[in-house]
Amino acid sequence: MPTVVLMDVSLSMTRPVSLDGSEEFQRKNLAVHGLNMLFEHMASNYRLEFTALMAFSSLWELLVPFTRDYNALQEALSNLEDYDKTCLELALQGVSSVVQQEWGSACPCQVVLVTDGSLGIGKGSLRHSLQTLKLRGDDKKFPLPFPFPTKMFIMCIANAEELQMTDTMDNLEELLRLSGGDGQIFTVDGLLCMKSVQAMFGMLIDRAYSPFHAVLHCGNLSSDVQVFPRPEPVVVDEEVEPIPRAVNTDLEIVGFIEIADISSPPVISRHLVLPIAVNKEVDEVGTGATDELEEEPSASQMAGKSPNFCVLLHGSLKVEGMVALVQLGPDWFGMLYSQADSKKKSNLMMSLFEPNPDPLPWLGKISHLGPVSEAAENPYGEDDSKSPFPVQPQVKRSYAQNVTVWIKASGLQTDVQKILRNARKLPDKTQTFYKELNRLRKAALAFGFWELLKGVAELLERECTLLPDSTHPDAAFQLSHAAHQLKLASSGDSQYAAFDHNIVPMHTDFSS
Repeated sequence: MPTVVLMDVSLSMTRPVSLDGSEEFQRKNLAVHGLNMLFEHMASNYRLEFTALMAFSSLWELLVPFTRDYNALQEALSNLEDYDKTCLELALQGVSSVVQQEWGSACPCQVVLVTDGSLGIGKGSLRHSLQTLKLRGDDKKFPLPFPFPTKMFIMCIANAEELQMTDTMDNLEELLRLSGGDGQIFTVDGLLCMKSVQAMFGMLIDRAYSPFHAVLHCGNLSSDVQVFPRPEPVVVDEEVEPIPRAVNTDLEIVGFIEIADISSPPVISRHLVLPIAVNKEVDEVGTGATDELEEEPSASQMAGKSPNFCVLLHGSLKVEGMVALVQLGPDWFGMLYSQADSKKKSNLMMSLFEPNPDPLPWLGKISHLGPVSEAAENPYGEDDSKSPFPVQPQVKRSYAQNVTVWIKASGLQTDVQKILRNARKLPDKTQTFYKELNRLRKAALAFGFWELLKGVAELLERECTLLPDSTHPDAAFQLSHAAHQLKLASSGDSQYAAFDHNIVPMHTDFSS
């Protein structure tokens, strides 16, 4: 998940801050100190993160494009210049342009806005932008929400009391809401000083940039790993009271399966799994947004020279062409697999399925899968000519049947007319008549449309009275019988209104 750091370099950031009677610092100096702390943390724990640095006042400038070279980012911070007034709307348009140009509109991105809380003055100020939101045409829309998924973190080099003296906090909260609300506003706790700014950026690190360490288990083997990026909690919509579900720090491999059997399953996120280095001799990581993924440290590089289960697993999955099913939590599974970035480079990846006992319908419930050796006969055949997947469901899916759906009145009218046309051709069309009658009966029972059954019964009784004298006598018996059965079904009596029950033709004998 790439990060854009948006640094306010307007004149208000040059306001002095007295630190315990010693040398005076500007708010910009405190902001640079906090960002250096963030970049140092990311260089140690989030080396695979791409980060860009932008500066803004009345205009915006891309100081460092997306890179993994945190030295370049820190150097750009040390060379910041001061400019004029604050115009946040133009800066947000710049963020949108830079991210879409590099990553498109599907990649989620984090935006870290560092400012002193000054909204600007007059046209172009945040206050003016928010007040004119509903007065704009389509060609001058406010840049939020961004066209890509966003988490926005607003770092205010000011304390909450200072911001609440005006409407600054209200405007920043509205800005956060427009971005999607998936973020946070951070303010300095107490007096403005180096320590309080460090504490504020420390809270940002805990919230968005803390590494996810886990232990990968497989039987008696285990390995300490880091999952990157950090898996986000997932809210299950189907639950009565949705509770965010987080990935366990103990990841248990429950089995292995061939890539052909699992195919290309739907996943909610993908992550890189790296063994935690035993020694510190790790190759340098790529330094630019244009670096290919082969510049990332490999599993063997990350693990050093000590034996490591994660490296063994990665190599085995790659050679055997299999994936490992891993349990992330109760009734929540994912898969580990080798993904090649080039001819010489591959990574151990983990994809998360939807929290569900059977996230992949063609495999059935994952808890029901077992070793091939325990099966009565080899499910793949003696020569691997067949596969036990997809698992056939015990109940036939509703979408695999001819379901009757009445969206418009004309559809219902067509079905009733079809029954009446066949009724007038009895007894030659007896089988077709009862087939259409039972189809309509089942649909009416499924929808609770009792009045329809009564209405069709009355139509059949009327048809019976209008039969010409030359009609075969069996027609009148069948119509009366069918009308009587529909009336019984419309009563709701479980004996006659069973969904699986079919009306059968009345047995008659006119041969003598």
